[in-house]
Amino acid sequence: MRRTRPQHLHASPTLRRASHIGTIITAVICTLVVIVAGTLAYGWHTGALDAVLGRHKPTTSSAAGTAGDAGESLQRSASPTPAQKDSPRTQAERLVSAMSLDEQVGQLVMVPLFAGTDPSALSTAIADYHAGSALMIGNWTTGTEGVKAATDQLQQYAPANNRLIIATDQEGGQVQHLTGNGFDTMPSATEQGTMSSDQLRTAAKGWGSQLSAAGVNVDLAPVLDTVTINRAANAPIGALDRDFGLDATGNASHGTAFIQGLRDAKVESTIKHYPGLGSVTGNTDFTTTGIVDTATTLGGDEIRAFDTTIQQASPAMVMMALATYQAIDPDNPAVFSSTIITQHLRTDLGYDGVITSDSLSAEALSGYDTTQLGVKMVEAGGDLACIGQTDYVEPIIHGLRTRAAEDQDFAKKVTASAVRVMTLKIEMGLAR
Repeated sequence: MRRTRPQHLHASPTLRRASHIGTIITAVICTLVVIVAGTLAYGWHTGALDAVLGRHKPTTSSAAGTAGDAGESLQRSASPTPAQKDSPRTQAERLVSAMSLDEQVGQLVMVPLFAGTDPSALSTAIADYHAGSALMIGNWTTGTEGVKAATDQLQQYAPANNRLIIATDQEGGQVQHLTGNGFDTMPSATEQGTMSSDQLRTAAKGWGSQLSAAGVNVDLAPVLDTVTINRAANAPIGALDRDFGLDATGNASHGTAFIQGLRDAKVESTIKHYPGLGSVTGNTDFTTTGIVDTATTLGGDEIRAFDTTIQQASPAMVMMALATYQAIDPDNPAVFSSTIITQHLRTDLGYDGVITSDSLSAEALSGYDTTQLGVKMVEAGGDLACIGQTDYVEPIIHGLRTRAAEDQDFAKKVTASAVRVMTLKIEMGLAR
């Protein structure tokens, strides 16, 4: 049997080396613990924690650059990522949801200010009835400065975060409501039709700049009606040279150029009179006769200039005609036709902009109850009641308020229309 060597009180060199290594390891561990604790306790941005945990920063050309980038990276990761800005429609929905029903109704009304009338005449309509739009109507001869003084006063009656759409009829020729120093004398639309599209766009930018200088932000133009009968017999359009005088394709290209030119000047446009007054003899402003169209069809040449322009230029507004279209909806004028507005414009074409009426105080609608004019427009899918006579304002607002308070489904339509109007305002920088 082999005997074992007795143990000694002093370790061998090997054990002494192992003990020394253990001491070093212990020291290293302690150092690491201190570094980690210090990093966690004091939130250093020097990259020490990453080094300890084996994470590596992207290399840079210098040590200073590395330290700076590491700190910036950690600071960015500690800050919340900025939220993506809501779309104009989402913003509009939020604003409208905070409105009372009466305030929503007000956004669906455009009230008239006649030349020579003090703007204070509209203070109640804007401040108390919450009217969201105004129409400069009549023969304003005070130039851009005079009109600007009036529009500035109107804007003072509106909330600072929900300013007015201010519109006028500035077509050219016989329909130019704003004249005087600073406003060009515009050629008729028929003369504009002889320009190239590029020339017209440049000219429209100039006219738009004049409107903008006067505080007007929407032009109720261009006229896209395609005249299909004898021009002299076509009282609302051809006899007044209000159209471009071209076929549907030419009218669409010139309408698009006009819209783009205005937009270049930060002014929006309204195509009119949908689906066209080029095939009637009566002027809906002044008569109830000769205003039934038997020719226009959905998809036909009479409507094609409008539909093409909607797809090409996305106008801010579409103005509905007050004539009746036998082949489309024989029972209602276009402004009260859900077949034309909801089915064709909204559904078939996908148009989600603002649909406005021609003047609801026109003679063509004289047989209707005044309080129901705005109601019937909204029921059909329209948004903005354009009113050409001051004494129509209160009855139309009253009718809308009463119906919305009594009918929940109608109130939802009011809200949907208010959202479309407010979306346009946000896009134009008028609301926030």
